[in-house]
Amino acid sequence: MNRYFHILICLLIASLLFPLPTLAAKKKKAVFSGQSSNSIRPSATLNEMKHWSNPDYTRISLELDRDVTWETHELGRGNIGKPGRVYIDLNRTRLGKGVRDITIGDGLLKGARVGQYRNDVVRVVLDTENIKDIKVFPLSEPARLIIDVRGERRTEISRLEESISIMPEKLVVPVLEDQLPVVEKKAKPSKRPAISKIRRVVVDPGHGGHDPGAVGPSGLQEKDVVLAIGLKLRALLKEELGLDVVMTRSTDVFIPLEERTAIANKVNADLFLSVHANAAPNRSASGIETYYLNLAKTEKVAQLAAKENGTSLEKVSVLQAILFDLMANYKLNDSAHLADEVQKSLHKKVRARYSDVKNLGVKQGPFYVLVGATMPSILVETAFLSNAQEESRLKETSYQEMAAEGILEGVRSYIVSLK
Repeated sequence: MNRYFHILICLLIASLLFPLPTLAAKKKKAVFSGQSSNSIRPSATLNEMKHWSNPDYTRISLELDRDVTWETHELGRGNIGKPGRVYIDLNRTRLGKGVRDITIGDGLLKGARVGQYRNDVVRVVLDTENIKDIKVFPLSEPARLIIDVRGERRTEISRLEESISIMPEKLVVPVLEDQLPVVEKKAKPSKRPAISKIRRVVVDPGHGGHDPGAVGPSGLQEKDVVLAIGLKLRALLKEELGLDVVMTRSTDVFIPLEERTAIANKVNADLFLSVHANAAPNRSASGIETYYLNLAKTEKVAQLAAKENGTSLEKVSVLQAILFDLMANYKLNDSAHLADEVQKSLHKKVRARYSDVKNLGVKQGPFYVLVGATMPSILVETAFLSNAQEESRLKETSYQEMAAEGILEGVRSYIVSLK
């Protein structure tokens, strides 16, 4: 009996001195390395690799057919100015047939190479020139991995073209209920020349193409109504303020979220206005609210961000974890100021006709569409499409015009305040 007791004591002491790895410890290590413990998940396919060179950073988008986990490594980048390599391994991923290496040569990256490193790992290699840091984050629907590389370009390289190649603009205005055919107006001379430093504005109608955004009780789609508002806003900004206006989309096409701010940065825009229609599980929710980029302060904001980002609450929390780093060059105070002016003007304009409209105020949220913008940028929720009464208003041309005029007045107030 004593012998068994001694053996038991020895085993207990051994377990304390040399503990076996726990399941929790293994899981923590796997999460830290970017690997997934779900080994039965089907392999993803990398279908395309794109890039945008902006004044302050270079953005690469890896487009996949499903979400992936990844690991990031750096080689030979001890000091700023020294060339090196960054490589990202995409786990459980196959390389698509049409994917090719890309030459960049923008002062931050020489290029990006891609290959099937192992049977189940695709490796993307970035040949760097002069970078400070790199951030990698996922987007969904469609799945892609975004790589933002920041640094300092040589002066001659940093002078990027201020133009963007777009299709000849044959505008397709969505036909909504109670909307008459649009008659092309002759351009009026601008009532007021561009003031202060604000000369170019990017108007971004949310969603588009296969992404309808929110859908109202009667079937009205967010992508259609915000395009109609966006086109009216463009005309007003040109005619009333004499501004140069670039649309992220002027037809019913899908533009990925990461490409929208890349467009604004490419054309050196002074303001970025993303136009949306709200939605909430509570069908009685109503009103107007305006957002700028920051952490979500409430669960409702996180849910709205998930809706506008086309992703899950879990992915929103991933973004929040790295948001402060992504906002390194984001004009927080200017964006808050712009959001305040637009919110006040838009609510005042709509309230003149609809006295019951609620002013939900200016809020902050982790919206992908605003990530990477280097100018004051906001997201305007013009009404709740999920509310039957507000959906019926959004169908009307008169409401679309009011929304556009309200945003215009907010931009005007913001510009005047800069003097």
